[in-house]
Amino acid sequence: MSTAAETVIDLLEQAGVRRFYTVPGESFLELMDEVKRRPGLMLISTRHESGAAFMAEADAKVTGIPAVAMATRAVGAANLSIGVHTARQDSTPMLVLLGQVETDHLGKEAFQEVDLPAFFAQLSVFGATVHRPDRAAEIVARALRTARGPRPGPSVVAFPADVLPEPGLAVAAPGSVTDPVAAHADVARAFDLLVTAHCPVLIVGEGAADAHAEVTAAAEAFGLGVYSAFRRQDAFPNDHPHYLGHLTLGTPASVVAPLACADVVLVLGSRLDEVTTQAFTLPAAHSRVIQVDRAVENLGKIVDPELAIHAAPVAVAAALTELAAAHGHTAEFPFAAEHSAYLEFSDPTALSTDTTQGVHPAAVMARLRALLPADTIVTNDAGNFSVFGHRYWRFNHPRSQVAPISGAMGYAVPAAVAASLAAPERTVLALAGDGGFLMSGQEIETAARCGAAPIIVIFQNHLYGTIAMHQARSMGRTAATDIGHVDLAAFARALGATALEVADAAELDGAIGELLSCGGPRVLVAHTDPDILTPTATLSGLLGNR
Repeated sequence: MSTAAETVIDLLEQAGVRRFYTVPGESFLELMDEVKRRPGLMLISTRHESGAAFMAEADAKVTGIPAVAMATRAVGAANLSIGVHTARQDSTPMLVLLGQVETDHLGKEAFQEVDLPAFFAQLSVFGATVHRPDRAAEIVARALRTARGPRPGPSVVAFPADVLPEPGLAVAAPGSVTDPVAAHADVARAFDLLVTAHCPVLIVGEGAADAHAEVTAAAEAFGLGVYSAFRRQDAFPNDHPHYLGHLTLGTPASVVAPLACADVVLVLGSRLDEVTTQAFTLPAAHSRVIQVDRAVENLGKIVDPELAIHAAPVAVAAALTELAAAHGHTAEFPFAAEHSAYLEFSDPTALSTDTTQGVHPAAVMARLRALLPADTIVTNDAGNFSVFGHRYWRFNHPRSQVAPISGAMGYAVPAAVAASLAAPERTVLALAGDGGFLMSGQEIETAARCGAAPIIVIFQNHLYGTIAMHQARSMGRTAATDIGHVDLAAFARALGATALEVADAAELDGAIGELLSCGGPRVLVAHTDPDILTPTATLSGLLGNR
């Protein structure tokens, strides 16, 4: 008879889960053994549980299929939590399987014990402890179904160590759930609002990740200016004539002006998080909002819409386009000048890249964009350097941006390792600052051992630049923001990477070309000026303005 561990892994393999990221622990030995002995599955031992969680989250962003993060008891679970929080805020499907103390020891504050579902309650969409081996697969099936949506997220299941080797009961993998279908009257009402609008815009988010064709057709049919939600730039082709920009941190007023003035705002698959809404100020009160989402809990949570449609955004976009065709409706596009302004805004060669020391981040982005394939998967960490990535890389392919809405540091390198394992046929580029890299750069060893081949660009300025910027603006001085002069290239080489350094823009093409010709993990350390915080702000300028 199959053990509980066997039934769980049988279920996940049947459901299409292929990669399991972990730091091994003694409390879930049977789960690791079951994964390891199956040729179609991959067990990836990472250097830290935060890396395992970030990898599982990024894997799902690339594939659309949940991956698994595994850890032991409270200590491993605590380390996983940053990646679990990211999966929650980013609406990413993910399974977290945790070892727990023996059943007889539960509730006694045994060695490394904590109530794991309770610990993760605010970070997860599902949580349970398996008390009976015959119910292990059943509970994991429920966790998997919940993780997939309607609003996807992380599901957490804890297994007391004595449960996994006992006889289990097999269950079938959960089937797909039919999306809610929009009422004809709601689609007709949305059509009426759009055809009578003078300056309508669209915000597209995570719920329409694979809907380029349908969303593009709807934008063209109704003359919509299109914004991508925060770190969802790959939800709409950035080179398309209707694209107006990315609703990110500190979006310039000129970029958000069409949204601020819009009479109708169509929201497809965005939960309207704080950054997307520019601190919950947009859409404006005068805008008539049509919000479409598979997750009913997202509808009206932030903005009270004139029309809330509980349905799959891709289906509603297609239905609206069909209705426009049936009525012979065409629309003028009122934002041609704004799109041209976006193209100029996102051109790194239009910015002066002269520096007193090192290479300018915009120059790095210019050469990366010129030399890497257009469908490169780009991961990024948190930090001011990411502003240059968001502004100057144009995302024209679905599932090509893997970035944390949660704003977690330490994300870029583990995410790039997972993206390379999940999509080995594609180029993967990680953008990291030296602060974030020093939190998780050890996962280069995981990449080298497991056959991943990301290109990792580190913007080294010896500074927590975002915090220094806030301190300069608010306090007139900085504190605790310095980072030592670490030889990051030597560190990367010690972990198995090919690593090069540049301190001048003239060196970029040669270094990038050399790395592109290599296999395995590759690292480019770009030494940048700590005075350059963003494309428009310098540290000296902010301190001088006090």
